[in-house]
Amino acid sequence: MISQLLASLFKYKTWANEELFHGLRGMNETAQNADRHAAIRILNHVHVVDRIFEANLQRRRHGYAATNTPDTPSLQSLWGSVRTTDRWYCEYVSSLGCDALEEQIEFQFVDGELGRMSREEMLTHVVTHGSYHRGAVGRIMAQLSIAPPRDIFTRYLHTTQPDRRRQHA
Repeated sequence: MISQLLASLFKYKTWANEELFHGLRGMNETAQNADRHAAIRILNHVHVVDRIFEANLQRRRHGYAATNTPDTPSLQSLWGSVRTTDRWYCEYVSSLGCDALEEQIEFQFVDGELGRMSREEMLTHVVTHGSYHRGAVGRIMAQLSIAPPRDIFTRYLHTTQPDRRRQHA
C-alpha cells in the first residue's frame, strides 16, 4: 500500500481546511464583505483545482473551463463541497498501491495544453497547492485582526496524536 506520509498529508489537508473554514465563519459578512469574498474566491479556486485533479486521477473529463467558477458559492455551500472532495481524496489515497502512484497519466489543462504527471506528483500538487492558498486566506484574516489558524503539519500531528508531544523534564 501507499506510504503513511501521503495518507497523513491528506488527513492533514482535511483538518487544515476544517480549521480555516471554521475561522472564516467569524468574518463579518457586511463590514468585511470584500475581504470575505476574496477569501471565498481563493478557496473556491483551490476546490476547483482539487476537482480537476480528482478527474485527472480517474482519467475522466472534469468539465471545467477555468480554475475558478464564474459565480462565487456561499461559504457554507463551498465548505460542504470541500468536505466531500477531501473525503474522496483520503479514501482514494488509502486505496492506492506503489505501482499506481508511479503510473504516468496524460491529461489536458484548462488552457488546452496537454500534460503528463504521475499519480504521486498529482497528489503532491493537490496538497501543496491547497497549503499555498490557505496561507493567502490566512493573510487576509490577519489583516482584519482575525487570528488565522495555525495549520502547520506539526500542529496537526500534535493535535491528532497528542502522545507525540512531550514536556521537557
